[in-house]
Amino acid sequence: MGYFKQKFRNIKKFPIWIYYLPARLLQLYARLFFRIRIVDPNNYIQNAQGMVSVTWHNRLMFFAVLFPKQMRKRTVAVVSASRDGQYIADFISVLGLGSLRGSSSKKGANAYRGGIRAIANHCNVSFTPDGPRGPRYVMKSGPVALASMTGTGVVPVSVNASRCWAVKSWDRFQIPKPFSTLTLILGDALEIPPDLTVDELEKYRQKVEKALLDITFDP
Repeated sequence: MGYFKQKFRNIKKFPIWIYYLPARLLQLYARLFFRIRIVDPNNYIQNAQGMVSVTWHNRLMFFAVLFPKQMRKRTVAVVSASRDGQYIADFISVLGLGSLRGSSSKKGANAYRGGIRAIANHCNVSFTPDGPRGPRYVMKSGPVALASMTGTGVVPVSVNASRCWAVKSWDRFQIPKPFSTLTLILGDALEIPPDLTVDELEKYRQKVEKALLDITFDP
């Protein structure tokens, strides 16, 4: 058993076709077993281009599949540069999302440069700002720094399940229970000024963190 486990851990990248069936099953599962509500008063889903968004790490299970295809095609997600991050990047590519590889702990500068290019090309850049290791619901400053550099705003986005299981992990990753309600909420964009000082960066980091917490609801 240990031999096969080690062999699996040594695989850094699977063929893309491996992910097609799980991705389609996840989309079908979401449609058949959940009531889905969309709260988007500013119509960002249809109109947002060149924005930064933030979503807590434990809300990611159905995050991609709740957005229409056209929104996914103009969104890139910041994904860890680790081996597990490669699996995630390949999986979301099947759903139509691009990825930027990097995090606060590894190759962050690569993701930052990629984010600047993506926004210049009118794509939206999605962060999980408390990842990859937490603490849970504590936001890092990367999304605010990118928004300040590119002259755009930060949109808080949450996926709230009316009922869910919580995994015993650092983020208490949520698995929504069948026949519950999934609510996708896109809050108001917070405009971020250019050329922030260190103190100003922290001030706006706290503002964005609060805005995201304000639309985050645990069952």
